Amino acid sequence: MTERLNIVRLGHRGDGIADTSEGPVYVPYTLPGETVTVEPVTGHPDRRHLVHVDKASHERTEAFCKHFGACGGCTMQHWSLAEYHLWKRSLVVEALALANVVAPVGDLIDAHGTGRRRAVLHARRGTHDILEVGFTAPRAHHIVAIDECPILAPGLGGALQVAWAIADTLKPAGKPLDIQTTATDSGLDVDVRGSGALTAERLTALARVAEAHHLARLTRHGELVAQRAQPLLQIGRAQVPLPPGAFLQATTEGEATLARLVVEHVGKAKHIADLFAGIGTFALRLAERARVSAADSDAAMVKALERAASITSGLKPLETQTRDLFRCPFMANELKGFDAVVFDPPRQGAEAQARELAKSAVPVVVAVSCDATTFARDAKILLSGGYTLATVVPVDQFRYSHHVEIVGKFVR
Repeated sequence: MTERLNIVRLGHRGDGIADTSEGPVYVPYTLPGETVTVEPVTGHPDRRHLVHVDKASHERTEAFCKHFGACGGCTMQHWSLAEYHLWKRSLVVEALALANVVAPVGDLIDAHGTGRRRAVLHARRGTHDILEVGFTAPRAHHIVAIDECPILAPGLGGALQVAWAIADTLKPAGKPLDIQTTATDSGLDVDVRGSGALTAERLTALARVAEAHHLARLTRHGELVAQRAQPLLQIGRAQVPLPPGAFLQATTEGEATLARLVVEHVGKAKHIADLFAGIGTFALRLAERARVSAADSDAAMVKALERAASITSGLKPLETQTRDLFRCPFMANELKGFDAVVFDPPRQGAEAQARELAKSAVPVVVAVSCDATTFARDAKILLSGGYTLATVVPVDQFRYSHHVEIVGKFVR
């Protein structure tokens, strides 16, 4: 049974919202001001499938990807870029307002650049034992098979073909394969997860795939299968040897933008702590001008950072440690002597570390976040400790999605 709805606003995940007598109803791929025909979503009384746009918004535009709407990778290709940018900035403004955090929010910086330089593709045998390789469907577990993805960077050219070849070799049944592909300065770095134990014959077949597609490296659950070249990434003056499946910022332009803001915000600080440092996205650049103490829970990434720092000339002293900053944050007394602290936690934020920072006397704290809600929560903790949130800058390296990066500068 279909019905007609009037879309009045957007939710924080990008779905259009219609107000009904039974409460708000969410309709993906719709825009404010539109009248749409929809049908129910089984098991979700507050959601609807879009059947037809009866009256389109003048802000609607044609999606450029043939998989849009079926693939769950993008949600906002149907909206004009200018209006989309305003909405994405508003996500940060609204999250801060909900947390009663008052701060100036700058214009959104578009950091899509040439596109995403890493992607996790999924593979499984679907209906009628047909192999499917692609991304998951919106809010679902089944895989949408794709043969192209226009938001990927040129460096990921060939990634889809590699994923199909790996899936055809391993022939996944039941549990899907996760095939993480990363564009590095040395070529494609691929890590396969979900395969379980493999026979020597299958491992040899995988190595042939790596050779045929000229991969820099192919690993399975982090274990080496084949390597043609060490996957390297240039960060500032340093070349970092990447561990398998290493976390990187989604786009090259996104990394450069975030790093530029961080370096600007720490100013002339001489001793800086970089917490949740990863492979050194900020630490290696900051060490070109200041002494840095870097910490992260991932031992492989810390080791990669340490190795890169040891072979790069012209850096100030850069100390590293492997440390779980959720369970063992830097305590207020450990923060004495730092002129600035940078922290860039995962999506869940850094509540425990923020509480210790709030007790400290560090004059400048720079927070980088990929989640507006947890950023606002951590910001409120710092404000309660006497900091002022001097500036907030939203950065968009996840174009056509609801995800937004944030850089905030706190001062005493």
